[in-house]
Amino acid sequence: MNYSLLFDQIKKKRSYLCVGLDVDLDKIPKHILVEEDPIFSFCKKIIDSTNKYAIAYKPNIAFFETYGSKGWHSLEKVINYLSSEYPNIFTIADAKRSDIGNTASRYAKAFFENFSFDSITLSPYMGRDSIEPFLDFENKYAIILALTSNEGSKDFQLTKSDGIDFYEKIIHLSKTWKNSDRIMYVVGATNSSYLKKIREIVPDSFLLIPGIGAQGGNLAEVSTFGMNSRCGLIVNSSRQILYTDNGFNFDDHAAKEAIKLQKIMENELIKFNII
Repeated sequence: MNYSLLFDQIKKKRSYLCVGLDVDLDKIPKHILVEEDPIFSFCKKIIDSTNKYAIAYKPNIAFFETYGSKGWHSLEKVINYLSSEYPNIFTIADAKRSDIGNTASRYAKAFFENFSFDSITLSPYMGRDSIEPFLDFENKYAIILALTSNEGSKDFQLTKSDGIDFYEKIIHLSKTWKNSDRIMYVVGATNSSYLKKIREIVPDSFLLIPGIGAQGGNLAEVSTFGMNSRCGLIVNSSRQILYTDNGFNFDDHAAKEAIKLQKIMENELIKFNII
């Protein structure tokens, strides 16, 4: 996947929606639990019902690895299904890995070569040599945590370093790293007021925006402050889509929620002359 193909998907679907696959067996419909692989079966239903409106899918790795080897096997089936049936859809491993040297290289090989994800979320706390091994892979992307929406983000991200907020320093420094054009940034939707400043630092980068829906993020505000000439936004929704209904037609209800978000996104894309 490259930026041009991603932008083509945005224009074609008139959407910048990412569906987060945070699969909780305690929340999925009971009738799915009798399936041989309920995690995969649930994800497949969600993917098949929402792919017309989504330009990306983001499996949250913690929700798979919590089930041990079975969960990893389910993850492999999900990414293989996406790669074979919907190859033009951008895939994000929401893993938030962080390490250096050979360990970072092994993480990169695991998610980019073994699982064939297009991108992975990373914590930049350990610095340049914890990110650059992921940037060695052509048409693969490192999505680094910049400004998150959790309460604890104030502990580090919004403290001053060299006269600027630490999250700003992270973004500025990342632009100096090798193959920095392969970096995207995570910015929480509840921090939309900071997006204008972030756009001044990285006007052309894609931003992954979690926090729409259940976490209270405002899609219109995010679009106003974060959109660039090629959209530049991947806005994630997880619970709002996955768990809107737990009956036999849960996938139809998921599609309806995805359509609602896609329609808002379409209007924003038209407003900013993107489509």
